Amino acid sequence: QVQLVESGGGSVQPGGSLRLSCAASGFYIATSAITWVRQPPGKELEWVSTTYPGGSGGGTYADSVRGRFTASRDNRENTVYLQMDRLQSEDTAVYYCVKGLGGPRTVPQPLGQGTQVTVSS
Repeated sequence: QVQLVESGGGSVQPGGSLRLSCAASGFYIATSAITWVRQPPGKELEWVSTTYPGGSGGGTYADSVRGRFTASRDNRENTVYLQMDRLQSEDTAVYYCVKGLGGPRTVPQPLGQGTQVTVSS
């Protein structure tokens, strides 16, 4: 049974940092793309980042987060991370991780509970 559990959210001031975790079970992240999406309050789901299987684990990012967010993966722990730096109020959202590909026009639907990130002074 495929399961992804997000954690690490919280409240932070603008300019701060958070690291989100996505613990996978029922499959190996080493062989799967993993996508982060988020849903700001009152808005639709939006794509944040997708990382790809393979040695480098390189990824792609939405324009709004590129240069501030970094996705990584620990295959031994079967966990994907999203390091979020220089957070802005616009980053306030519920964040989800999803197994598979995603992009700005293809936003996958999450299955988990997500983790709330609130950026406010």
